[in-house]
Amino acid sequence: MSVEQGPSVRIAVLGLGEAGGHIAADLHAAGARVQGYDPVKSAPAGVADMPGEAAAVTGCDLVLSVNSAKAAGDALRAGLAGAGPGTLWADLNTAAPQLKRRLGEIAADAGIAFADVSLMSPVPGRGLRTPMLASGPGAARYADLMGPLGADVEPMEGPAGLAAERKLLRSVFFKGLAAAVVEALEAGRAAGCEEWLRENIADELVRADAGTVRRLVEGSRVHAARRTDEMRAAADMLTDLGVAPLISGASRDLLQNLQERAADPTG
Repeated sequence: MSVEQGPSVRIAVLGLGEAGGHIAADLHAAGARVQGYDPVKSAPAGVADMPGEAAAVTGCDLVLSVNSAKAAGDALRAGLAGAGPGTLWADLNTAAPQLKRRLGEIAADAGIAFADVSLMSPVPGRGLRTPMLASGPGAARYADLMGPLGADVEPMEGPAGLAAERKLLRSVFFKGLAAAVVEALEAGRAAGCEEWLRENIADELVRADAGTVRRLVEGSRVHAARRTDEMRAAADMLTDLGVAPLISGASRDLLQNLQERAADPTG
């Protein structure tokens, strides 16, 4: 199969939920020929609604699997019946690096190229322009096919799973931060000072700069003993307020671990 560049590329989108639906619609608007499949969602206007994965993949240069990590393997196996030797399979699901590597092996055994693609921000509001990291043997080609259509793709040298690893490492911070804010505001509501706490959190985020990460890490290590006691008190307070101290308790345990490691550096 000869791969056409630019807006004449033919793309299959498997999974037409929030992310896949927005991306499929934007691809169509950019001039690509798009055909999609979703067992419960209809294709957006301009996207050919196909009866299954293999039918959606047939004749396509590029396949975007945007369903779920749980469904990614089955979608790949089902879609292989419609893939040709020039098909590039790109998995955009948020999944563990191990799964991405396994998907890449399945694709390689079937004789098709594979790209591990991570969406690095929420898709609504950005659609096709959502920043993406791509790794694996098909990463550069994925960027070549999607870039002319308006996608923001950063290809990485390295195996499938590398892009997923970068995303999940980032998620440890962002999702952990979100969880801490949710827990803190719930406790603030129970204590009758939610708005005061909300403004305090917003002020801290606004004032954060490049040195904030260094201060957070160094301060946690230097003051681990005192901060362990502080977070133990915070967790006890949340319990009294009727709020489960999930993040507070985890923070206490992490600081305790830092304290113990500092006391026994050989351990």
